[in-house]
Amino acid sequence: MDVIEAIHERHSQKKVKPDPLPKALIEKLLDAGNQAPNHHKVRPWRFIVLTGEARNKLGDVMAASQQDRQPDLPQEAFDKTRGLPLRAPAIIAVGVDKPTEAKVIEVENISAASAACQNILLAAQAEGLGAIWRTGEWARDTMVKEFLGFSADQHIVGFIYVGYPEFIPEPVQRRSVDDRVVWREK
Repeated sequence: MDVIEAIHERHSQKKVKPDPLPKALIEKLLDAGNQAPNHHKVRPWRFIVLTGEARNKLGDVMAASQQDRQPDLPQEAFDKTRGLPLRAPAIIAVGVDKPTEAKVIEVENISAASAACQNILLAAQAEGLGAIWRTGEWARDTMVKEFLGFSADQHIVGFIYVGYPEFIPEPVQRRSVDDRVVWREK
């Protein structure tokens, strides 16, 4: 599959099969992420791959954090949260290193890690996998960050849920780029 085809056919897939992915296939996706452009060659991304029981442990941390913040919620809410990481057989959490040199700017690191996420999504598409990039409150949650090995001030730019697709949906026709472009020739 060529890259333009992968870009046009890629879409977020919420429903994937529970079948485990071979480690070599996940490593192929990670290698694609590692090819992302980044200033000063600092490779600011950190990939945490969760499979098997690690997804249950993440769910436990998420439910515990939710219970700390919202103790009056019914047990069903915590159970639902606990099950969120089980939506795919593999999750790639993508975190960002804080700059350690004056020439390195934080937003550039965040942008590079985001580019790594897009590379992973495109590689998943090319490999016939279904994937979705999720963020939300769990990407900002300090207990989740700690569980994943990040400090509270580090960014998590996303959780990429990956698996074999349950079905291949029809391609989505996107609006033209025309209203988002300004051409300046002089």
